Amino acid sequence: MLEIIDQGSIREIRMSRSPVNALNPEFVSLQTAALGEAVTGADAVVLSGLPGIFCAGLDVVELLPLGRTDMKAFWSDFIGLLETIACAPVPVAAAVTGHAPAGGALLSLMTDYRVMNHGAYRIGLNETRVGLVLPPLLQQAMTSLVGPRIAEKMIVPGTLISPEQALEIHLVDALEDGYEETVRHAVQWCRELLALPRHAMLANRQIARAHFIRAFSTITDEAVDTLTEAWFSDATQVVLQDFVANLKKKD
Repeated sequence: MLEIIDQGSIREIRMSRSPVNALNPEFVSLQTAALGEAVTGADAVVLSGLPGIFCAGLDVVELLPLGRTDMKAFWSDFIGLLETIACAPVPVAAAVTGHAPAGGALLSLMTDYRVMNHGAYRIGLNETRVGLVLPPLLQQAMTSLVGPRIAEKMIVPGTLISPEQALEIHLVDALEDGYEETVRHAVQWCRELLALPRHAMLANRQIARAHFIRAFSTITDEAVDTLTEAWFSDATQVVLQDFVANLKKKD
């Protein structure tokens, strides 16, 4: 499910859960462990995906049958994964190698820097379209990048946009023409950052990203309960069941 590639002091964690890097409990746990190890054993981290797909978000097919207790545990673990990225003590770059809707976009939003592959790909927070409500913390992560009005216009209707549009509104920082080029760019960004005076770079980064630490410290069991109850609401369950049924028809 993961490939670990060390490039000097930079560790690439490549998501490789075919076909679309969908997030299920096991995959989230593996990523959290790998990232936790990487941020203590490497000077910088690159999170990458498969050609054409960074991460398609939640594995609804596997998550839909879960009961409330297991689903609450998943939400808690997923938030823990986002916190591990956002509050990492070393720089983390995302090589967004293709589609990155919903949970995939959230993973990238937690990183310091995002480079995306040109192509017919889409990125954004489309949770509204599947009946889910984004907690304020996660909405604020997008707002901090693109501004409140653009974030509102994207999050409320659940809009997905192209790489070119994402660059224009600063949802991503750069674009590349191919898969290898996208990963290489993310690694090079890390190298350039690591070439700076280390103590000053890390201290200034910690100050600049302190809002993430403050925000994640406010997550409570009540917030996780709210996510869980929203997942099991009648309206959301209908949308999710229709989504799974359509997937099975395609198969």
